[in-house]
Amino acid sequence: MTGFGKAECMLPARKLTIEIKSLNSKQIDTSTRLPAIYKEKEMEIRQLLSSQLERGKVECNFHYEVIEGAAATINTMVIRDYLRQLKEVTDEHDVDPADLLSAVMRLPDTVTSDKAELAEEEWESVKKALMEALAELDQFRIQEGAALEKDLSECIKNIRAKQLETEPFETERIEKLKQRFSNNLEELRLNEDIDKNRFEQELLYYLEKLDINEEKVRLRNHLDYFIEILEKGSPNGKKLGFISQEIGREINTLGSKANHSEIQRIVVEMKDELERIKEQLLNVL
Repeated sequence: MTGFGKAECMLPARKLTIEIKSLNSKQIDTSTRLPAIYKEKEMEIRQLLSSQLERGKVECNFHYEVIEGAAATINTMVIRDYLRQLKEVTDEHDVDPADLLSAVMRLPDTVTSDKAELAEEEWESVKKALMEALAELDQFRIQEGAALEKDLSECIKNIRAKQLETEPFETERIEKLKQRFSNNLEELRLNEDIDKNRFEQELLYYLEKLDINEEKVRLRNHLDYFIEILEKGSPNGKKLGFISQEIGREINTLGSKANHSEIQRIVVEMKDELERIKEQLLNVL
């Protein structure tokens, strides 16, 4: 959801620059910094931002410079207030007063045009520039999205590969569990007194409790579904987030039922890949 877009617009009395910045956020959160002449259009600007960008913490700034020769008035009160506030910040630093004044003159409302009202023709030009800035930001997001898709696919591929790494240890794991039960019975000296058939039934019961085949099947299905949704064009960040939670649930169950150090080591590596996926999903619409 991060991105940046910029557009310029030449108007009869001023040159307008529009800059839009977007950061990650679960909802759409827009803020604007507008010269006074454009304040009446603030709600329309916010609606355009929300409809085009859907999610993200969005900042939209309008900066304008009065064209040489155009009738304009220096806003003395605003300039003095800016200078006072900046001096409070820069008193401890060696700042050239000329640089300070130059910075102030680029801030909103320091120079006003004699034209106090926003004409509809001018607003149409401004809106066109705003849409150009949004299109540039959207292109930035598309490029970032392509890189994210590649990264997420690689993480899913790694989890799938690590799941396969557990298979050589599964037969060994079951045999170790059987041996452990037998050894415990031997230590308790109960072998001569137990019902062998009942022992086999109980052993099968506990082995079924520790069986991880169902978790492996569900995990594979979740991984396949994640890739399927990832490759769709529509906004899918929330759905991918839900699927990643299900992937995490199956990985956690594998770890808790494994009873094998090597499998648990692999599970930790799978969790590491999953955490990377969750972090990256914060950037996905």
